[in-house]
Amino acid sequence: MKKLDIRKAFTYLEEGPIILVGVNDGKKNNLMAISWTMVLDFSGRFALCTGDWNESFKTLMKTKECTLNIPPVSLLEKVVKIGDCDGSKVDKFKEFKLTALKGKKTSAPLVKECLASFECRVEKYLSEESILILQVVAAYENEEIQDRREIHAIGDGTFVIDGEKRDLRSLMKDKIPEGL
Repeated sequence: MKKLDIRKAFTYLEEGPIILVGVNDGKKNNLMAISWTMVLDFSGRFALCTGDWNESFKTLMKTKECTLNIPPVSLLEKVVKIGDCDGSKVDKFKEFKLTALKGKKTSAPLVKECLASFECRVEKYLSEESILILQVVAAYENEEIQDRREIHAIGDGTFVIDGEKRDLRSLMKDKIPEGL
């Protein structure tokens, strides 16, 4: 094996789907693109890494709520541009022609053009690690989107798009939570 620069190690683990985090400060909606996420358990608890380097983070910490929106591959360029502009200067929904939908449990916007959206409340913030622990309080799926592929960031400006899916449920039936 060839030696790898430790600073590149994350590019092998980062490949969770990119999400758009929606927030509302009481006056306007905003979005931030995040690729550092983690499932914590089967109950709808997630972690994501963010901090005050993101404009939306301030709103998220004030309101203690957000949405996690999973964009399809068709939104790849918009997602990258969303992550590369300042929400205090740009109305990202208007600029990128996205539709904000009102949630039922939070004031944070859902993104209609996404595969799925989750309304969340902040359980805690681990400031030293810049990790938010979120609890999903409502979940939605957009069945109108035909291309169900997700976007995965490598972390170096390149992306992987979901491809072939293999069903091995029969081998894992004792591990799959009831109802799935």
